[in-house]
Amino acid sequence: MRGDLRAFSGARYGNKGTYLVKSTMTKAALRGATCMSVAALSIVASMAQAQETATAAASPASAVEPAEKGEAILVTGSRIRRDNYRSPEPLTIITRDSMTEQGFNSLSDALQSNAVTAGSSQINNYYGGYVVDGGTGVNTVGLRGLGATRTLVLLNGHRLAPAGTRGSVGAVDLNTIPTAIVKSVEVLKAGASSIYGSDAVAGVINIITEDDLVGPKLDMQVNVPEAGAGVDRRISGAWGFKGDNWNVVASVDYRKRDSFTVADTNFATCPISGYLSGEGTALGSGDNIDPATGLPQCYTIDNGGVTINTLGVAAGHGGTRLRPNSAVTGGLTPGYEPVGYYTRDSFDPDMLKEQVVTPVETVNAFLQGKYQTGILGNAELYGEFLYSHRKSSQSGYRQLILDYAQGSPLVPALFRNDRFSAASEVSNGLPVAVRSFIGYGLLDSVQKVDFYRANGGLRGDLGLGDWRYDAYGSYSWSNSSYAQNTFLTSRVAQSLNVVQNGDGSFSCIDPSNGCVAAPEVNAASIGGNLSQAYRDFITANVIGKTKTAEYIGSFNVDGSLFQLPGGAAKAALGFEYRHSHLNDKPPIESIEGDLYNLTSAAPTRGSDEVWEVFGEMYLPVLGDMPGIYNLSFDGSGRYTHYRSYGGEWTYKGSVEYSPVRGATLRASYGTSYRAPALFEQFLGATSGFQSSSFDPCDDYANSANPTVATNCAAIGLPANFTQTSGVTVLSGGGAAQNLKAETSKNFSGGLIIQPVLPQSVGDLSVSLDYFSITINDGISQLGARSILNSCYGDVAFNPNSGFCSLVSRDANNVLTVTNNYLNISTQKAKGLEFNIRYSRDIGPGNFTFEALVTKFTDQSNQLFSNEKLVDSNGTIATPDWTGTFNATYQLKRVKFRYGLEWTGKTGDKTYEYLATDGETGTFDPADVQFLKDNYKFNTPDYFLHSASIQFDVADKFELTLGMRNIFDKKPPRITSDGLYYNTIGNAPLYSGYDYFGRTFYANVTTKF
Repeated sequence: MRGDLRAFSGARYGNKGTYLVKSTMTKAALRGATCMSVAALSIVASMAQAQETATAAASPASAVEPAEKGEAILVTGSRIRRDNYRSPEPLTIITRDSMTEQGFNSLSDALQSNAVTAGSSQINNYYGGYVVDGGTGVNTVGLRGLGATRTLVLLNGHRLAPAGTRGSVGAVDLNTIPTAIVKSVEVLKAGASSIYGSDAVAGVINIITEDDLVGPKLDMQVNVPEAGAGVDRRISGAWGFKGDNWNVVASVDYRKRDSFTVADTNFATCPISGYLSGEGTALGSGDNIDPATGLPQCYTIDNGGVTINTLGVAAGHGGTRLRPNSAVTGGLTPGYEPVGYYTRDSFDPDMLKEQVVTPVETVNAFLQGKYQTGILGNAELYGEFLYSHRKSSQSGYRQLILDYAQGSPLVPALFRNDRFSAASEVSNGLPVAVRSFIGYGLLDSVQKVDFYRANGGLRGDLGLGDWRYDAYGSYSWSNSSYAQNTFLTSRVAQSLNVVQNGDGSFSCIDPSNGCVAAPEVNAASIGGNLSQAYRDFITANVIGKTKTAEYIGSFNVDGSLFQLPGGAAKAALGFEYRHSHLNDKPPIESIEGDLYNLTSAAPTRGSDEVWEVFGEMYLPVLGDMPGIYNLSFDGSGRYTHYRSYGGEWTYKGSVEYSPVRGATLRASYGTSYRAPALFEQFLGATSGFQSSSFDPCDDYANSANPTVATNCAAIGLPANFTQTSGVTVLSGGGAAQNLKAETSKNFSGGLIIQPVLPQSVGDLSVSLDYFSITINDGISQLGARSILNSCYGDVAFNPNSGFCSLVSRDANNVLTVTNNYLNISTQKAKGLEFNIRYSRDIGPGNFTFEALVTKFTDQSNQLFSNEKLVDSNGTIATPDWTGTFNATYQLKRVKFRYGLEWTGKTGDKTYEYLATDGETGTFDPADVQFLKDNYKFNTPDYFLHSASIQFDVADKFELTLGMRNIFDKKPPRITSDGLYYNTIGNAPLYSGYDYFGRTFYANVTTKF
């Protein structure tokens, strides 16, 4: 069985950190860079005279819209200015109007939609209770299912720096990008490392702002879920100023989205385990049945619930878990009754207050300007400044575990001298007599991120034909904090070390810090009736600080070289320097390991720098000939040298061939080299202690999960095994384990059809592209819970290989999980992408239909070199089919739109994937049948419908009214015991599903 490679660790409310080493640029690399620069200048000089009299040759018909006459443009994926939008690779253009029509209230919502991500899971505000790279509250985007660190995000053609909290900041936080001033987004779904640098493995997203605005503009939008919670509102203002040789545009964007809790949903308020009693039976038919309702029990500890209102005792009292019950007056434990796995209390109404979608508040300010100097080759001085403030928060339910030591006067005489477990971190060095499992309630976390980016440059004519130069520099920095209200181990231990006073009360032996004694073990305290003074003493609001910085300097030139039959050959040459710095200081309580039942973390302090030289050449070889309407080539190369990992060359080549006008074949092939990010290399040593319930074998005999029961018995654990020790999790960067840089190969090829049709027929464009990306030595962290569950939930269980090789169980059955960053042997993504756009006049208006469908044929990974590639394509949260469809009808100043988003079904693929043996790559049909008989992991096709109407009044006032998820489609339900998939209720935790339900939206845009 295989486990998911997640973009988050799977642990709730933990922490991370990093460190860094140095190396030097090699003499060979310096010689290569120098030779390339000299060659570049030689080419420019030799071609200058020829180009003084040449004019830019017109390119053949493009796949998209042409540029304005005489205007040279840069298309994402190339550094060469051209006179059309043609791209030899799949390029999706999203306009601001289309975002508004579809009801997206932020750029992050639009970029995480299926139209961009093709259904690959993204980190958004659904992940409020989990540790994610960049810290809770971050929103990131990754293409082709390959993760955010392999997708480059640009703003006006220049890279954006990462922002976030904790020690694992490594990707752009989409919250930092202003929505108000976005004009369009170009999405290149192909590798472009040789053009932009190493992190453009899966593709590039280029956000283009509106730079020609004159006068004020006001934009307001509100999205209101029918549930009445989770309201999302935004107000944005922009103003443009223009003179004879200058222009300035400024904008401010404010957004606030309210909390959306479990209680606000119509699908998550009663999570069940969801086991089956045979293939095809009802979800939950194999669950423990609640005798009060005759239905599967909600909030068991298999899904959503935790043990509360319960006392853990040594064997010999009729059971190891007891619940207070005053009606019990005799027997072995007067005042208590034994409870089992499903009869113990595991639900607290406060659990319904946990957030499905966490609240967020952002303020973004953006300023951009240009000034025509009239000197230095008619140079244009340009600059931008971006400021972003984000405040996000979460409320998570917490269980408090109090370990009372042997002989403690707080323990009833009946249990005082028992031994429930060995000494714990709060029992003051003594064996534990009893353990209280207390439902504590909600504790809050808050993140504040301030991000700044100042950049600018000078671009103008070189005076050599049409050659131009662009000198650019930027400085980005962020100051962030993350606060968490949590238990302190030292305070809990101090409160449990008490003496009894003469009046029967209790006092702390160490009275420092205003110590408040822990409560006596009785029905009230076990039931969560704790004094406010005690709650205040054992909790603290701990605060960590994260700072990042990035410097970029670059210089590049581009222009025409010589004339070819198809047009002018063009080239671009340049170099770039980047320096990045990360400094994360976790709370001192975390550094000292004082966060009770949470991770400890070392500070992260590290930096790295990279030098790059690059070149690109465009050759329109033939054109306007019989059988060759266009034949052109594009090639690029880049040498990248990291201070930490040395250097490597990357390259890319592409070709376009049009035998006739309106039909084009295109293909490209390229490589990439990505050194590990700072946090991947040098994550500070992090050790954490998860609760004993993290051990899948804890009380396994009473679990309804047959896979776990079989595997725990196979390693010799007794049927009545109870884990009494916490699970130790060791995390860190991979540099100490010889973490290597990853490399990849990227191929795409396709066909574009744009027939020249009569106006009465309309306009049609169709494209079909194949893509293939192979990553070798990919860098990943698997997550402690994912490792444990994937080990013990494996129907092809081997305790010494695969995920189990990262798990150790000592002679006392204490578990340790190693969760460092490591190199995954191979990762692949392959598939087909189909685009169609048709437009024609119908009646008094214009009808347009657009569709984008992606079919993955392979999404596989090979975790270890001795294993086989295992394909997760078509499984839960990794769909093989996705699509978006939009139909609009423009009637003068009114536009009607109907949209559909589709996520494909899973069928049997999830079962086959989970039953696949990692070492052999094969699965046993009997294992597949076993899973089908006990788990529901087949999900149906998932459709989201939306509609809007837009009114445009004199180009000054625009009103858009719409509805998302018209039919209030709920996420699909699966077996949800936390073993294979993280869930919300019984819905998979997946960004492609809608948890809000039917939502109404309204947008007003006005210009003055």
